Amino acid sequence: MDPCTLCPRQCKVHRLKGEEGFCGIGALPVVSSAGPHFGEESVLVGRGGSGTIFFAGCNLGCVFCQNFDISHRKAGHAVSPGQIAEAMLQLQGIGCINVNYVTPTHVTPHIMEGIAIARERGLRVPTVYNCGGYESVETLRLLEGYIDIYMPDAKFGDPETAAELCRARDYPEVNKAALKEMHRQVGDLVVENGVAKRGLLVRHLVMPNDVCKSLEVIDFLAKEISPNTFVNVMDQYRPVYQAREHAKIARTITADEFSRVYLYAQEKGLRLAK
Repeated sequence: MDPCTLCPRQCKVHRLKGEEGFCGIGALPVVSSAGPHFGEESVLVGRGGSGTIFFAGCNLGCVFCQNFDISHRKAGHAVSPGQIAEAMLQLQGIGCINVNYVTPTHVTPHIMEGIAIARERGLRVPTVYNCGGYESVETLRLLEGYIDIYMPDAKFGDPETAAELCRARDYPEVNKAALKEMHRQVGDLVVENGVAKRGLLVRHLVMPNDVCKSLEVIDFLAKEISPNTFVNVMDQYRPVYQAREHAKIARTITADEFSRVYLYAQEKGLRLAK
C-alpha cells in the first residue's frame, strides 16, 4: 500500500500517508454497510443469508455500476481491521452462513488482518471474496489460505469495450490470469446440502448488443478454467449511473440476448446458478 501496488493499476500512491489512487481510498477501508443479504446466489444464502460487508471505492470505473453510490461516491465510514473482524463475528453470530467481502480488492491487507483476528476469536464460516475480477495475481497469492470462496466477475472478452466502459483496456487478459490463480487455490465450487463451502463461483452479466463478447468468456471458462466451473449468467443489467451516455448499453437486454448466452453455457456443460 505504500506505494500501492495492490491491483493491476499500480497507482503507487502512498496510501498509508493518506494519498488516494484510482480507488479513492486512503489508509483505512471505508465500509458502507454490513448485514445479512438474501439476494446472492442460493448456494451463498442458505437459511441465514450471506454476511455481506460492502466496501466503498473500487479499482474499476464501470459506467454502468449498480452500486455507484458506494463504489464511485464512496458512501460509508472508515474502519479498522479490528472493527472488520468484529463485524465478521457479529454476522456469524446472527446466523449468516458465510462472510462476503464486496469490492475487496483495494483493501485486501485490512481484510486479511481482520480475518486473522476473527479466526483467533472463533470465526468458522467460509470467507467469500466478491470482486470485479480485475485482480493482481501477486496479491491473490497473498490471500491463499484466507479466502475459501472466490466470486469474481468475468465482465468482458473485448479490450476496447473494457476500455470504454470500465477504464481498463487490459481487463480481459488480467481477468483470465486472476481466475486461473483463484481456481488454482480453491478449485471448483464445493456445495454441501445446497450451501457453498469452498471453490470458485464466476459471475457474468449479459449486456446489450453483445458488447462483452459473452460467448468468448464462456469458452474461456469451459476450456481454460474447468468444464465444471460454477457460473451465474446474470440477466439483471439495467442502464444506471452513466450507462445511458453510451448508446450500445443504453437499454435493458432482451430475452433472446440472455438465452443465447445461458444456453451456450449450458451446452458447454458448465454448472449454472439457479
